[in-house]
Amino acid sequence: MDWVIAIDVETSGLNSLGGDRVVECAAVKVIQGEIVAEFSQLINVPCKIPTRVASIHGITSQMLAGMPTPPEVWPEFLAFIGDSTLIAHNALFDIRFIRAELSRLGMNLNNPYVCTLELARRRYPQIKNHQLNTVARHLLGSIPQDCTLHRALGDARLVARVWGKMEGMMK
Repeated sequence: MDWVIAIDVETSGLNSLGGDRVVECAAVKVIQGEIVAEFSQLINVPCKIPTRVASIHGITSQMLAGMPTPPEVWPEFLAFIGDSTLIAHNALFDIRFIRAELSRLGMNLNNPYVCTLELARRRYPQIKNHQLNTVARHLLGSIPQDCTLHRALGDARLVARVWGKMEGMMK
């Protein structure tokens, strides 16, 4: 692969088919282990973010007011990722939500993808859990300062670095 795109989404809940929505999406382009471009956007969706969910990622319904709507965001996201291979931690979650959002707009996502969660479970069975922050600390020693956990851009950056380390592209 010449380049990959690390992605992450933050959502209003866990059920992509039950009305929960993507409230933030991010993608980072990685060439030879280096982040060379980024896309990140809060999304003004027609649903409330429950307090328990907002306490995890810090995104509130008020923060989404005035932000671009899904028909504005998702075409830009697709243009950014092109037909690149996508990298995500717990990829099925992110892919399901992105596909649900795109389906509402009559669009689809057919990119190949790799899941760093599944790779970590196979390669590092000895670590206590395989959450992104745990895998990152195992591989990188610490969480880089520009990788704010539970925000889409920070998590996408962290996925890119974890992937780079797993593939031997980052020092």
